Amino acid sequence: MKFTCLSKGGGFHFPPCHMLNFCGFRILFDCPVDLSALTIFSPVPTGFDSFPDEESCDFEFVTEKRQKVEKPLGANSLIRAEPWYKTVKSLHLWNISQIDVILISSPMGMLGLPFLTRMKGFSSKVYVTEASARLGQLMMDDLVSMHVEFRQFYGCEDSGFPQWLRHEELELLPPELREVVLGKDGTELGGWMPLYSAADVKDCMQKSHKLKYAEEVYYNGILAIKAFSSGLEIGSCNWIINAPKRDIVYISSSTFVSAHAMTFNYCALQGINTIIYSDFSSLRVMGDVEDENNYFPQTADKLSSLSSQELAESSLNMDEHLEEREKLGFICSCALECVKAGGSVLVPTNRLGTLLQLLEQISALLESSAMEVSIYIISSVADELLAFLNVIPEWLCKQRQERLFSGEQLFAHVELIRRKKLHVVPAVHSSKLLTNWQEPCIVFSPHWTMRFGPVVHLLRRWCGNPNSLLILEDGFDPKLALLPFEPIAMKVLQCVFPSGLKLQKVEPLIKTLLPKIVLFPEDLKPQISLSNAKSFSVFHYTEDDTLHVPCQKDSSVFEIATDLASQFHWKKLMQENFNISRLKGELSIDHGKYHLLVGKEQGSSSKHSSLLHWGSPDVQKLLAALSKMGINGSLEQGISDTESETVHVVHVQDYKGLIKVGTRSTVISAADESLASLIFEAVDSVLDGI
Repeated sequence: MKFTCLSKGGGFHFPPCHMLNFCGFRILFDCPVDLSALTIFSPVPTGFDSFPDEESCDFEFVTEKRQKVEKPLGANSLIRAEPWYKTVKSLHLWNISQIDVILISSPMGMLGLPFLTRMKGFSSKVYVTEASARLGQLMMDDLVSMHVEFRQFYGCEDSGFPQWLRHEELELLPPELREVVLGKDGTELGGWMPLYSAADVKDCMQKSHKLKYAEEVYYNGILAIKAFSSGLEIGSCNWIINAPKRDIVYISSSTFVSAHAMTFNYCALQGINTIIYSDFSSLRVMGDVEDENNYFPQTADKLSSLSSQELAESSLNMDEHLEEREKLGFICSCALECVKAGGSVLVPTNRLGTLLQLLEQISALLESSAMEVSIYIISSVADELLAFLNVIPEWLCKQRQERLFSGEQLFAHVELIRRKKLHVVPAVHSSKLLTNWQEPCIVFSPHWTMRFGPVVHLLRRWCGNPNSLLILEDGFDPKLALLPFEPIAMKVLQCVFPSGLKLQKVEPLIKTLLPKIVLFPEDLKPQISLSNAKSFSVFHYTEDDTLHVPCQKDSSVFEIATDLASQFHWKKLMQENFNISRLKGELSIDHGKYHLLVGKEQGSSSKHSSLLHWGSPDVQKLLAALSKMGINGSLEQGISDTESETVHVVHVQDYKGLIKVGTRSTVISAADESLASLIFEAVDSVLDGI
């Protein structure tokens, strides 16, 4: 088995990407896009005064090109062109036609999938949960819709290769932007691609096979594939791959407890031979290690001795989302203070769980404060998204499902829309928004990179208001993201939301799953040491390196047809304490298992002769066997042949037969067939064979 980490990702919006060569098949885990790289582009201006005069800007740019003088990073340094999108840096180096299976673990993990499905030669089988497929499609449709604004402003490219990607133009970029384009080692230029179209998204979805949780599918009859909930987002999952020679669990970013999605089903992952641990989220929150000790009084050593049920109860008692709820409560209190002061609140987010929880808590806080403040969701896919949330109870956490059984709404937005406290509109220029617009207000809108979508227009409107509030997610450089909107007088609050397992829970989880082999990130090794584990082997992997993992499963289990099993003729081996039988049938692989079936010619063969032997016959026992058959034999002194091999020669009945016994072969020569058959029977009696 070969495993290659193509990218360790960059948090919730840019999950890791891996390639696995397994049982002769090449499997790709997730196909994300690094949307944080869009911050190197300048957003489309919303008015004539948004940027300095174009002629002066062009003159300064030309002068800077001639003098090649580096100036401090400013709004004019950003690239003014239709954006391209940064995919996984080394994925383009792989032959797309040789990828057999693609497994998508979350809606964010499929944003780059149309880049592959539109390529010539693509023939991979794509597996994704039904919920992730729908949410991913909505996110891609929204991305395409927002990108249209750039094309309308800049027009179509004259050539297939944009001017800003040329070497001479890249050399003139400030170091901060050049590093985003090329990467720290200068190898990421090939990952940039023009955005796909709405038709590409539709084609991508048609090529995707949708699954429910725990639904088993088979690829080529050999790989049995199942998805189980990871708890991170609605539809997000971890994968189990069963094959005749090895079983694999792929653990993506997961959370034990979720306020909206189905919780992490780690019990289904127990007892699997190999674990691929792919949750890098704790790298982004290393500072939480000390803070976690305040919330979790039990140590990792104590947790490691707990049973599966005890681990689940311990996770609930420690309340993994206490910190998240505190953050959400703090955000809501800040939002309330802003609207009380006459300012508005802008929340650019694509994190569905965060949006739903903020919407519920902010509306409840406003109601308890007796304040009438309009709340807006502005997105081209908002109506479809909210409608989808009302019909997916099987993908939600237990608490949400209980609401449905008690006759309550799954989420608060249904009641808020009915009471006209929440307005859902497709765009900032829609007539519905213009007729209902009131300030101060609270707006949820894409996109979190603040480069396109309604958020650009609203941010330009409020950036000079010190009473307004901008709530940012983590995963990008806020200084670079806010560069086009400077000077900014509004308040800015950036929050780091949980995107995976806490550090203290990783080791207890892996020990609870009882694997034999664990593939673990080298970057997490200083914080989580698994090397002392005695029950399993640990292989550490790094980005862009291929890891070779040996197979520890010595044998395979296969099913034998009843008619064939009834024909067993057992023979006890002389040198080993077990019985053996020879069978003739057709071997096939189906549903991840070997099957031995009755062959077409099986009925015509009734005689089971010993045709296969192994080992070297004992010369003295051979002479005794020949003597019992009335055949005289004599042993000649050992000699060496041309290959310097020690051999023994047995002469039979006045040299009419010859048996030459060597260390690597035994040769029988006879003057007639009857003597040869008798000699063969003697050899058969002293050797193990079937």
